[in-house]
Amino acid sequence: MGDTTEAAERLALVLAQNGLQKATARVMAAFLFADADSVTAPELAEQLGISSGSVSGAIKMLSTVGLIERAPAPGSRREHYRLREGAWATLMSAQNGVVQSMFEAADEGIAAAGPDTPAARRLAEMRDFYGFMFSELPALVDRWRAERSP
Repeated sequence: MGDTTEAAERLALVLAQNGLQKATARVMAAFLFADADSVTAPELAEQLGISSGSVSGAIKMLSTVGLIERAPAPGSRREHYRLREGAWATLMSAQNGVVQSMFEAADEGIAAAGPDTPAARRLAEMRDFYGFMFSELPALVDRWRAERSP
């Protein structure tokens, strides 16, 4: 296998240009290009040359959206993490805590703004969009999984 460092950094750059924080983008790329099934936070920090705090924040964010998860590591005293099986489908499902939180925040905002206000109308569009996506996405994800299975 060749050196994937440059390809991983290019992918991280694309992710960062599309809204992901730079450290989180680099951690995500490291998971995608990892030779091992799982990695530890200290391994990521050393590999990427970033602080343990940056790695910790990235792991938390990537876990929240369903892309990575804790991995079993019998005999190890450190937490191991891996790219979640079906990560991309999870990202686009109701298991995405960030998107669910946005839906709930919009709903709370509507209650706080009061009915028939400009804010309530804008927030209702946001809430309704996420509600629609979550009602439609499961069937789309199921179809994708069905087309991938042998």
